[in-house]
Amino acid sequence: MLYYLHRLSDHFGGLNVFFYVTFRAVAAAVTGFSICLLFGNLVIRKLTALKIGQPIRGAEEVHRLATLHGGKAGTPTMGGVLIIGAVFISSVLWARPDSRFVWLALFAMLYLGALGFADDYLKVTKKKTEGVSGRVKLFFQIVLAMIVAAVFLTTPLIEVQARELFIPFVKTPVVTNMSWFVLPFFALVIVGASNAVNLTDGLDGLAIGCTITVAMAYSVLCYLAGNFRIAEYLQVPFYPFTAELTVVCAALVGAGFGFLWFNCYPAKVFMGDTGSLAIGGMMGVIAICCKQELLLAIVGGVFVIEAFSVILQVISFKATGRRIFLMSPLHHHFELAGWKENTVIVRFWILSGVFALLGLATLKLR
Repeated sequence: MLYYLHRLSDHFGGLNVFFYVTFRAVAAAVTGFSICLLFGNLVIRKLTALKIGQPIRGAEEVHRLATLHGGKAGTPTMGGVLIIGAVFISSVLWARPDSRFVWLALFAMLYLGALGFADDYLKVTKKKTEGVSGRVKLFFQIVLAMIVAAVFLTTPLIEVQARELFIPFVKTPVVTNMSWFVLPFFALVIVGASNAVNLTDGLDGLAIGCTITVAMAYSVLCYLAGNFRIAEYLQVPFYPFTAELTVVCAALVGAGFGFLWFNCYPAKVFMGDTGSLAIGGMMGVIAICCKQELLLAIVGGVFVIEAFSVILQVISFKATGRRIFLMSPLHHHFELAGWKENTVIVRFWILSGVFALLGLATLKLR
């Protein structure tokens, strides 16, 4: 919205800065952070008044974990509404309103945020850790993938590129036409990213801290993919619409820091599925938009490890009756192994930063 102020630069010279993506990205980050900081306590008080408390996995499941986390019972959840609101407002203010990719990313965030809200609501009202069934979640996530695929395949300027498949370390697409496989591929990216963030959201500040590093990395990737000269130099896919997603990623970075202010140990509020599903799904869509879908597995390495720890645990238990980890997701394994919660969180943040840097390093290793 504020982008159009640059048109007044002939009369007010300083307004030409609103034309530049870099300026608006920084402004979006500051705006997102400020919104969370200003309204955080208000949202927490409202959630507390509504008695929207987080159910904790009971002692009948894992006695020691229940002991470690029992004090968190009743902490307000659904705090993801704060993140979603901050990202949406910041993006609408600072991104170009004629960017199709911006609206697609924001739609994915709102869509999965609503799904997560329904999941959290059922958990709170039932006072259990089960909300919307996994099959229902999967159905709605696949519907979102179909919508994203439809947008790409009906946009003339990007229709051909949408079917290409790029992998890290390779300059040219390894598949030039995925044809009908576009739909399951997009579904895999969106479902995987959304659920991986959801599984990581188990300790105070863990998921949002890792989200910040991933969003930072993708703000760089989106900027590079939207700049013809840089994209040509680095041999990455060029999309003229992608640069504006830099603003959306920056808004998420700012909102992430703002939410972390209240979500750091000991957390005053949890994001819940409202936030985790929305954040993961939106990052999946952004990865698709800048044609760096597989790179998300490197940049979001912590999320991938957490998700795979659950998959491996289930496979092992069903096949052999034995567990590989003391408990999954992986962060709970380290907790039960004796690590303090803060130690697990900070070390996972460090790993997330390293993975983000490794992902960016692949741009030169081609």
